[in-house]
Amino acid sequence: MKQFFFPRLLSVSALAPYRLRTTWSTGETLEVDVEPVLRRTPALAPLLDPKVFARARLTSPGHGVEWSDSEFGADNVYAWAKEQAGEVSHEMLDAWMHRHGLSLTTAAEALGMSRRMISYYRTAQKAIPRAVWLACLGWEATHKKRHMGREDGGADGTRTRDPRRDRPVF
Repeated sequence: MKQFFFPRLLSVSALAPYRLRTTWSTGETLEVDVEPVLRRTPALAPLLDPKVFARARLTSPGHGVEWSDSEFGADNVYAWAKEQAGEVSHEMLDAWMHRHGLSLTTAAEALGMSRRMISYYRTAQKAIPRAVWLACLGWEATHKKRHMGREDGGADGTRTRDPRRDRPVF
């Protein structure tokens, strides 16, 4: 788990097989389906037994969910729950930054935000607004087009012309 991860997991209960109800220090109660993780991770196969899964409990002091010999970090559980609820998670932002080799400073510059705000988002201290995530996706799309423009002959990443149509290529 990340050292500066903010929300604390206050309680956890196993619901129908492979679903957890979690309560967080943010006041949120989120349900999360962990079946995909259990099925793709051979070491977690024992948790596929509903009786074993039902023994889910909070680690001390709320850093995750544990069973007898398996554990999920609170940051992962929080991210999975947010994503399954259709929201943007801190892990999505972190993956975007990593994918593009961006530091806090360069991510802030790319999005026109402060470095501090990016840090808050990346550590889940503040919820990531959908508009910020859309800006990330827009930056990514623009960034890819610029690289494609260079490969297609645009030295500065500007649009190139399609000679067959005599119009700019977007």
